[in-house]
Amino acid sequence: MRRLCGAARVPSGAGWEREWAEAPQEAPRALSGRPGRGPRGGKGWAAPGWASWPARLALAARPAQPSGGAAPGPRPWDPGTAPSRSLASGERQRRPEPPRQHESRGGSSTPADAWRAEAAPRVRAMGAAAAAAGGRRGWRGGRGLPWTVWALAAAGLTCTALVAYACWAQLPPLPWASPTPPRPVGVLLWWEPFGRRGGAAARPPPDCRLRFHISGCRLLTDRATYGEAQAVLFHHRDLVVGPPDWPPPWGVRARTAEALEPRALDYEAAAAAAEALATSGPRPPGQRWVWMNFESPSHSPGLRGLARNLFNWTLSYRADSDVFVPYGYLYPRSHPGQQPSGLTPPLSRKQGLVAWVVSHWDERQARVRYYHQLSQHVAVDVFGRGGPGQPVPETGLLHTVARYKFYLAFENSQHLDYITEKLWRNALLAGAVPVVLGPDRANYERFMPRGAFIHVDDFPSASSLATYLLFLDRNPAVYLRYFHWRRSYAVHITSFWDEPWCRVCQAVQRAGDRPKSIGNLASWFER
Repeated sequence: MRRLCGAARVPSGAGWEREWAEAPQEAPRALSGRPGRGPRGGKGWAAPGWASWPARLALAARPAQPSGGAAPGPRPWDPGTAPSRSLASGERQRRPEPPRQHESRGGSSTPADAWRAEAAPRVRAMGAAAAAAGGRRGWRGGRGLPWTVWALAAAGLTCTALVAYACWAQLPPLPWASPTPPRPVGVLLWWEPFGRRGGAAARPPPDCRLRFHISGCRLLTDRATYGEAQAVLFHHRDLVVGPPDWPPPWGVRARTAEALEPRALDYEAAAAAAEALATSGPRPPGQRWVWMNFESPSHSPGLRGLARNLFNWTLSYRADSDVFVPYGYLYPRSHPGQQPSGLTPPLSRKQGLVAWVVSHWDERQARVRYYHQLSQHVAVDVFGRGGPGQPVPETGLLHTVARYKFYLAFENSQHLDYITEKLWRNALLAGAVPVVLGPDRANYERFMPRGAFIHVDDFPSASSLATYLLFLDRNPAVYLRYFHWRRSYAVHITSFWDEPWCRVCQAVQRAGDRPKSIGNLASWFER
């Protein structure tokens, strides 16, 4: 037992060589019942731990040696000559073989008889020693094992169970084990964004499992299921357009939903309408109201008219939202077929230098003012409605932008995390180097490599930016460095409004039952 347990740790300190050398010779004595001396309070051993418990218990299981020295006890049987040990020096000696039984008598005998005759005295001696030890160490009537061995076995089983539990808890789930299915979550879309009001959806809800690998979702559009929904999704623009249309107080029979035509946005009356909309009665227990908005604060009227603690969650492009859904993002590329395909776009297709697609032209916006400055030093082809723009060709926006080396990803306003499809889709997916105007460079670098875009703030003026663009046009090797990110990343474009809808379901599944409410929505979003 000492040999087996002593292998669990290597002792250190003075005197360990002698104890380690004697360990293989003391093991037979412990098994045969011969009293021996166990080391107690030895110095230099490793700090006690779960791995050292069996060794210490094994040492305690050995009977202590009497102070006056141990008398020679029975030894295991050894044919021929058997080794013995000097108690003083520990040296092995050769003990003369006892006379054979068949030699002391005149009759003949078989080798088996001789073996039994020779072994009988040893067996009786071992039994006597066991009986004597049993009286001192707790043997049960001369049969079984001492209580210390049982304690050793129990400790070993306990340690094994603890180690197995700790290791099993850190193992990943087995590949063949089916994961626990998420609890079904109902998400009611109160209005279809920018569409018909009254809960009548223009198209069926998406399949979250097939589209976004999110299982256990019930996407609802029928307002009669209001009491079954764990979350209700409200689009901000529809909160401030038209008459009040909140869910009825819980417990009161809902009124008949009527499809109302969306009215033109009246910025002056938006705050007053939002204040009237901010009143709502009790809601179903545990239900979350989710405020959804993908416009910048500059284009989100009526924020300050919403009541405090009206919504439980926020869903927006802001990274600090309760449900963060950006316009797009980069993710690790796993195969070359992911978009955009290819490590670099073919330069032979790029016949133009700078392109810009703009849908809303407003001379008061910073992007329009910067365009006027830049266009004085480099040619910029503008597409879209309003201003000097020309219609987008029938080949589509992406094919049109792909023919240019640079794309002006200019946002309509500058706010935290407001980085829209102008960057992710119009520039990166089309294969043009984005020239961005929006939040500062540090904000962009939170979502993409610093060498993947050109920021207008990097240059003291629009003329110096134009000079740099012309330099890149003449140096293809330097220009192609802006596409190194494509070796490692692909582009994901958010699918509106299906993906935000499914992401709310996923958030409810992961959130549990922790209550929360938004105290001041305007102060959070407008900062």
